Amino acid sequence: MPDAVSHQAFPATAPPGGFDDAVWADVLRAVDRTYAELVSYQDQLESQNEKLEALRRFLGSVLASVSDALIVLDRNGTVAEASQSLDTLLAVGKAGALGQPFAALVAEGSRGRAAVAIESVLRSRTPTTVEVELTSPSGPEPFELSIAARVDQRGKPQGVVLTGRPLGELRRTYAELEQSHRALKEAQAQLVRNEKLASLGRLLAGVAHELNNPISFVYANTHALEKYAQRFETYFDRVQAGASREELIALREELRLDRDLRNLRSAIDGARDGAERVRDIVEDLRRLSAEGTGETVDFDLLETARIAANWVQRGTKRAVSLSLHGDGKVSALGRPGHVQQVVMNLVQNAMDALADTPDPRIDIHAFHRDGLAVLQVTDNGPGIPAELQASVFDPFFTTKDVGKGTGLGLSISHKIAEEHGGSLRLCDEQGQGACFRLELPQGTGR
Repeated sequence: MPDAVSHQAFPATAPPGGFDDAVWADVLRAVDRTYAELVSYQDQLESQNEKLEALRRFLGSVLASVSDALIVLDRNGTVAEASQSLDTLLAVGKAGALGQPFAALVAEGSRGRAAVAIESVLRSRTPTTVEVELTSPSGPEPFELSIAARVDQRGKPQGVVLTGRPLGELRRTYAELEQSHRALKEAQAQLVRNEKLASLGRLLAGVAHELNNPISFVYANTHALEKYAQRFETYFDRVQAGASREELIALREELRLDRDLRNLRSAIDGARDGAERVRDIVEDLRRLSAEGTGETVDFDLLETARIAANWVQRGTKRAVSLSLHGDGKVSALGRPGHVQQVVMNLVQNAMDALADTPDPRIDIHAFHRDGLAVLQVTDNGPGIPAELQASVFDPFFTTKDVGKGTGLGLSISHKIAEEHGGSLRLCDEQGQGACFRLELPQGTGR
């Protein structure tokens, strides 16, 4: 621009009389125009310098604030820029890394892998991710590096940008998380066992009563059998001694052997029935107290509910009408021991809710629907208020008096149902009392 102005303002050869005013006016206008342009250029330059400085400060703050490693390499693999976090991650300050070959920061076993990845990005310009070990005072530290090409205005690669995060701490965190998860599962299993023991403790009185009745029945019949045996021994001793027919007939009438002979069969049947009742009670108790862990099996949900409900009923002093019905065998997949615990909690809660109900009734209905084995437990008690229905499955939530409930029964039951791939929830329609619906995967029925 100044050359053009000079060419227009000054003629090649000055006129003999010198420059006139018109020529000087053109020169002055050209000078003013040039000066205005220079001022404009200066303003633009200062503006660009301010933007460049702002960008430099921004990039500096980014490099200083990023927690992950950020390294910029030139075409030769030399560190051209780095984040301040390198000092924290590798104990290599930014000043110590600049100008150094990137290979010097990489552990020997990972250098080949890192070089291949960088060369691949420079050649294809496609970002990639590679896991390498970088050197640190404590030894090789695993890093996951994302590598992207750095190109100029013409699109030619000028180097690469590497960003990465250490994997060692992440893996240690995952290991701690896994350990915490195992501890949580063990604590949950312990809660299930404790809740089951608490339920069994509430049933001890009923168990003792249930066992005492058939045992007493067996004892009474064996006592009668002992008396019958003594009378028959007396009679057969006289037969062995050669007593006469008339004497034996009289002795038979005196000992009432004909009546004892008729009662003998009844005593044997009664003793056997009592023993079988004891056997059934012990078998139900064994199945009820089973831990319930292990493989998922195909079982009859209706039969499992019957055993659990009967045990709760045995431990209840108040008479409660309990009806249980279903569509034949209701096959389900799960762990019967844990499902029994769920049913016991539901029935026990229903029993507690019916404490002030004049005609207490509990209905248990099992059926198949939409590929699920379903069990509904309904009572005719006061029901659950609408404002409390959303909280019934929360841990430690209970409406019972202090000391009469832990508030964990429904929460644990809900968790057990979810672990089975099913659900435990309130029925969609709540009638006079409360209705809970347990859904489990349907079994094969085999």
